Amino acid sequence: MNHLPLIIKREYFTKVKNKSFIVMTFLSPLIMIALIAVVAYLSQLNNDKERTLSVLDETGYLEGVFQNTENTTYTHLNGLSLDDAIALVKEKEDYGLLYIGKANSLDDVSGNVKFYSEDSPSISVISGLEQQIEKRLKEKKLEKDGVSIAQIEASQTNIEIEQESFEGEKSSKIDNVVKLAFGGAAGYLLFMFIIIYGNMIMRSVIEEKTSRIIEVIISSVKPIQLMMGKIIGTSLAGVTQFAIWVILGGVLLFIVSAIFGIDLAQVQSPQQEIMNQAMQADGTQAVAENLLGAISNLPMTNLIIAFLFFFIGGYLLYSSLYAAIGAAVDNETDTQQFMLPILMPLILAVYVGVFTVIEDPHGTVSTVFSFIPFTSPVVMLMRIPFGVPLWQQGLSLLLLIGTFIFTVWFAAKIYRVGILMYGKKPTYKELFKWLKY
Repeated sequence: MNHLPLIIKREYFTKVKNKSFIVMTFLSPLIMIALIAVVAYLSQLNNDKERTLSVLDETGYLEGVFQNTENTTYTHLNGLSLDDAIALVKEKEDYGLLYIGKANSLDDVSGNVKFYSEDSPSISVISGLEQQIEKRLKEKKLEKDGVSIAQIEASQTNIEIEQESFEGEKSSKIDNVVKLAFGGAAGYLLFMFIIIYGNMIMRSVIEEKTSRIIEVIISSVKPIQLMMGKIIGTSLAGVTQFAIWVILGGVLLFIVSAIFGIDLAQVQSPQQEIMNQAMQADGTQAVAENLLGAISNLPMTNLIIAFLFFFIGGYLLYSSLYAAIGAAVDNETDTQQFMLPILMPLILAVYVGVFTVIEDPHGTVSTVFSFIPFTSPVVMLMRIPFGVPLWQQGLSLLLLIGTFIFTVWFAAKIYRVGILMYGKKPTYKELFKWLKY
């Protein structure tokens, strides 16, 4: 008699009715959103902080360079010595003092620029000052050589090479960034899902094994049915939890930003701020238009269908191995010796995807690893946005399914013997013997 549906139902409701599962399902999004909100609030406070910078320019080259902004006020000090200027800035408790010392020529100015402050200054502030000084000195040097700045600015031309395949499909540099982002997000999501819920399956098997409940269950259920029931039931519980996280997280993000007035876009590192400044200089509107165009060029139907098949296939493949490990040991401490062979292909897949797919998505390395079943769920998902022939996707999926069937058979052999073994720490040699039983 096929007891698989009953086992799936039992595993699912055992997980979703568990108090710790319920608490973490609803508490995790609250904690995550709270952390994001706090970081955004602190970043917003930092960005809104008003700063007063004093400037002591002994060269006269930088006159009129520094203009006041919404949060930054520049005070120009004239006729003061460096010591007097530092004392004045300390007395006024200004953010800092930008000192440009005397120089015999424009070439010597770069070695005489210093910033004095009580505390370590912001990276974005220093970078902004450097950009303004560099621009002015460059203009001064050009003027000294008799070159017209207006003519140079008029002669500047921005080149964006249009990319088009032999079949007439157009793309751009930003298309590759968007494709990598979509593929990377899909691969990373699978990676995290396998680790989180694979461990849940393993702990479930260990718990039933150590409580000896498994001895009662196995008397009326085939081991392979029990193993598949645990994998599918726990997977459905994981999907339920993940769906609740997405929905609840989205609602909480909206509530936090609407009620408390916290701009979650303020969660930026100094490097991101510098990049944003560069984007604004190059034309944010054009970048936004290219970005929307790149998203519209993605093969969304292919991505969604492939994501579902490779996600499910990859998860079931690794879940069967987690279940086999849980059956082979008596406690989580003993699982560590078996975890590395499982995690290594996953880690390798992520590194191959990040470092090779973006550079050459159709190269030998990317293509080979997209066919190897233990790495294909991640690497193939990263390759598909760049355009992978359907026959390659189909072949990779068939190899994945075939390997899953073999892995289930392999894991069921270990599971059948291991769930009734107690008090002995298993070794790889011992596991090999179990396959012959």
